[in-house]
Amino acid sequence: MGGFLMSKIEQIRGEMVAAMKAKDKERKDALSMLLGSLKNKAIDKRSDLTEAEENEIVLKEIKQLKETLDSAPADRTDIIDQCKFRIQVYEEFAPKFMTEDEIKATIQQVLDKLGLTAPTSKDKGKIMKELMPLVKGKSDGKVVNALVSDFFQ
Repeated sequence: MGGFLMSKIEQIRGEMVAAMKAKDKERKDALSMLLGSLKNKAIDKRSDLTEAEENEIVLKEIKQLKETLDSAPADRTDIIDQCKFRIQVYEEFAPKFMTEDEIKATIQQVLDKLGLTAPTSKDKGKIMKELMPLVKGKSDGKVVNALVSDFFQ
């Protein structure tokens, strides 16, 4: 792909076409709903979505499906199956979470950029300000916080 990243909207549209050709109605419907959510957000924003915004929407949709799944009566296997299926489909487009090693490497890059060789808790605000945009939507905030604290002298 030569470094060019397709937007989630393009990726999902491509998968939807493939699902239609395969006559996989359930997958097509799931993708169609996800695409709708992304497009609506872009319309509200009046511009293209950033990768972080796309990821946020995908994660939000997965969260809503999980909530529906949790609140569905046990005898409504139709709803349960549909939710499980959609979660599986949406997770293909969800951001991959960073490993602890990747987060640590990112923290180190931020420290280098800020010229901090022996950071202390006083530097935390500065570090987090630089770090959060790099890890947002790709990591758990609690984990990031704990790992940053490990760097303090």
